[in-house]
Amino acid sequence: MLLIHPPIAKPCEPPAGIARLAGVLRGHGLPCTLVDANIEAQLFLLSLPAEASDTWSRRAFRNLDTNLQALRNPDLYTNHDRYQRAVADLNRVLELAAGKEQAVSLANFHDLHHSPLKSSDLLLAAQRFSENIFYPYFSGRLPGILENSVDKVVGISLNYLSQALATFALIGFLKKEFPEFTIVLGGGLVTSWMKNPLWSNPFATVVDHMVSGPGEKPLLDLLGKEMVNEHECPDYRGLPLHDYLAPGLILPYAASSGCYWNRCSFCPEKAEGNPYLPVPTEQVLDDIDSLVAGTRPVMLHFLDNAVSPALMEALVARPVGIPWYGFARVSSLLTDSYFCRSLKKSGCVMLKLGLESGDQGVLDEMSKGIDVEMVSNALACLKEAGIATYVYLLFGTPSETISQARRTMDFVVTHHKAITFVNLAIFSMPLCGPEAREFAQSKFYEADLSLYTDFVHPRGWHRKEVRRFLDQEFKRHPQIAAIIRRDPPVFTSNHAPFFV
Repeated sequence: MLLIHPPIAKPCEPPAGIARLAGVLRGHGLPCTLVDANIEAQLFLLSLPAEASDTWSRRAFRNLDTNLQALRNPDLYTNHDRYQRAVADLNRVLELAAGKEQAVSLANFHDLHHSPLKSSDLLLAAQRFSENIFYPYFSGRLPGILENSVDKVVGISLNYLSQALATFALIGFLKKEFPEFTIVLGGGLVTSWMKNPLWSNPFATVVDHMVSGPGEKPLLDLLGKEMVNEHECPDYRGLPLHDYLAPGLILPYAASSGCYWNRCSFCPEKAEGNPYLPVPTEQVLDDIDSLVAGTRPVMLHFLDNAVSPALMEALVARPVGIPWYGFARVSSLLTDSYFCRSLKKSGCVMLKLGLESGDQGVLDEMSKGIDVEMVSNALACLKEAGIATYVYLLFGTPSETISQARRTMDFVVTHHKAITFVNLAIFSMPLCGPEAREFAQSKFYEADLSLYTDFVHPRGWHRKEVRRFLDQEFKRHPQIAAIIRRDPPVFTSNHAPFFV
């Protein structure tokens, strides 16, 4: 079986989804081939000749190999300006490779005439696959693998909108050139589509099977194999572990799916009804020990919606031996200075914290289950322990006003020494969430695959006003601007741990 991770996503770490599937398939005696078409296609595009008619473009092409190697070298991450220039130059080369009708960067891809939010456009991408910028890569790379395939099954993991148009171009290519193959489409984005109560499959003519949620059992069923072991260690063998744009291998690992809190308003996990399914902590630690011994990573990236307190305590008791980072909920554990110092000793270099707001009323309305004082204490303890923080803020939720947004700004200013990085987002109403029914709403554009819906803010705090506040007030505060400037461009939180 062939498992493919399609372009475009950030090319800084191997894809955990197909590695997890490979672990289960191989654990049940079924061979499989993994192709990270994302990193491969990006390196392919970077190798193409293109016309460089201006000084920046000529510099970008001249320094191409140097910049690629620099992003794989820890020394670059000691100089933020050099890092920014290397990333910008690589993006420039990709931009020139794509031409005028399609836009490619290290983290995104879109076609100027087609939208990944419209099923009709995705079907058109499948029909006109040879027009896609990635077609020369697909057509040169895949036939040699498929001609030797025994099972005649291709699984594609579609997780992000930035992958959708390329994925369907790939599907169109496979259907035309290898019609005897069964195509299975799964991944995070596909799951979100299929969890929509209004979902009606528009892709039956090009996709043989669509999978919502974990794909291990559906794949085993398709291949006629009964699932014996529900858990197997992810298997990254066959992926180009030394090609990723990071200063060493970042090993992604999911110790759970879903969210252990699962109460926040407007949360996609809650809206989609995804259950919380943790891997037993001892099994997590055994998996990581095995993976670290086999791959020698420089960083462990926990993919969980929130690393559970139980897992944190287990990591403190039994350190994994390499630096690690991931999302975490603010909890009483993080207000314990001794525990935070122990967490640091376990290898924790950064925690991503979904604070959303610095106003207690907004937090309560969102059912976040945290209070501002607890967050203040946690930030102080993490700062004292030497653990960096990547704080996520969300503006424009239905309960928020500009006064409350300014309280969030004040909170960030007050704690600016303890907030290492910040991510700013403007609220979008999940289409499937129960809260969406409470507000007047209309579709975003004419996009049948959109996961969000427009809504009338009950307090008049609409997206335009939110954006104006962020641009004209929030981002211009000198202490906040300094935090924002620290954020690594394009790679953001994926590279942030290397700057601390």
